[in-house]
Amino acid sequence: MPIGRAFTVLAEREPDRPAVTVGDRVVTRAELESLANRLARTWAGDGVGVDDLVTVSLPNGLDFVLACVAAWKLGATPQPLSPRLPEPERSRVLELVAPRLVVDGPVRLGTTDDAALPDAVAASWKAPTSSGSTGVPKLLRDPNPSTVDPDGVVAPFVPREVVQLVSGPLFHAAPFVYAMRGLMTGHELVVLPRFDAGAVLAAIQRHRVGWAMLVPTTMARIWEHPSRPSTDVSSLHSVMHMAARCPEPLKRAFLAWLGAERVVEVYAGTEAQGLTMIRGDEWLEHPGSVGRPMPGSRFRAVRPDGSPCAPDEMGELLMQRDGGLPGWHGLRDAGWIDDDGYVFVADRLDDAITTGGVTVHPADVEAVVDAHPAVRSSVAVGRPDPARGEAVHVVAESEVDADVLLAWVRDRLDPERRPRTLEVTSESLRDDTGKVRRSRHR
Repeated sequence: MPIGRAFTVLAEREPDRPAVTVGDRVVTRAELESLANRLARTWAGDGVGVDDLVTVSLPNGLDFVLACVAAWKLGATPQPLSPRLPEPERSRVLELVAPRLVVDGPVRLGTTDDAALPDAVAASWKAPTSSGSTGVPKLLRDPNPSTVDPDGVVAPFVPREVVQLVSGPLFHAAPFVYAMRGLMTGHELVVLPRFDAGAVLAAIQRHRVGWAMLVPTTMARIWEHPSRPSTDVSSLHSVMHMAARCPEPLKRAFLAWLGAERVVEVYAGTEAQGLTMIRGDEWLEHPGSVGRPMPGSRFRAVRPDGSPCAPDEMGELLMQRDGGLPGWHGLRDAGWIDDDGYVFVADRLDDAITTGGVTVHPADVEAVVDAHPAVRSSVAVGRPDPARGEAVHVVAESEVDADVLLAWVRDRLDPERRPRTLEVTSESLRDDTGKVRRSRHR
């Protein structure tokens, strides 16, 4: 059914059930329905209609959710956009998108009429911009229309009828998908304004959170937080992590803390061309893997000439998905697939460092640096070197003396991958989605 009608159906079934919680404000399903209908009628008066793009450039909060629900009520397509974009980049994106409406401030309810609206379906249920670490974002119209089964599931690895914690930025692709698909299939969203490890742990205990999405950066902050050992996490059905390769020590720590069966890893991209999944207990049998393709997804590894790789042979990972974009697509990731169909990701091809004729994958270096107990995160890049072409340089988020840390890292890496230089910083290297702009450090 149309997404807009799904919210009406959920409100009719259980009007007093919480739908969105932000701070101390709890919005029930009936209240969400009423507010979204009023906002949709306001926008209809401004000319917003079927297949129009509505740019939602807001921080996490109730207004972000309302704006998206109101757009679906009208058969329009929400177009989430970071409110933190520099003005030149924001202007370029808006010129490309040409939205009917830009929502970048508090929403305005211009009517008290909260009656349900006529059914309307957009050709694309969302239109995010790409979130790569380089280049200008591009508009990605989802090929699926704005319909949903409110009795369905977000994904096989996401439980139904659960309290979902939203700590990542909703304008980013993955938090948007899991939060909004959850909301329209019966989840209660507990939305934090931004990621904060202490707030996440407190929210899990206070709201009896059953599901949450994390990335390795946020996992590390949670693991290090002093309140973690005493936090009641018994309500968690599972947590899912994605977006970057998780350092093995951190992964094993989470499996031991929560229980391996409650930790799920997913590999996918903004464009959702394909999807793999692996549960923690399965990962222990295939360490380092991001899992096998989910039903409807197909993966292969290819050589530079496009020919298929043999099992366990490194190549570029390509994928396709039923109902997705036609053809084979990739994220420019290097990796391999073993005889049993398990996918392994090495690193981004574009991030690879060629030093003295040897290819070094930054993730392999970062995994060693991140294993130091005083390192919160790290980034390895190639810097120009007259003798070697490129030399491995590391930036580490730590208070350890750079020379001491460099010596520690070198002792644990083979000569080809050893960093020539290392610097430390107190600034966060990755954002709450696990992304890093490597060009800043090259």
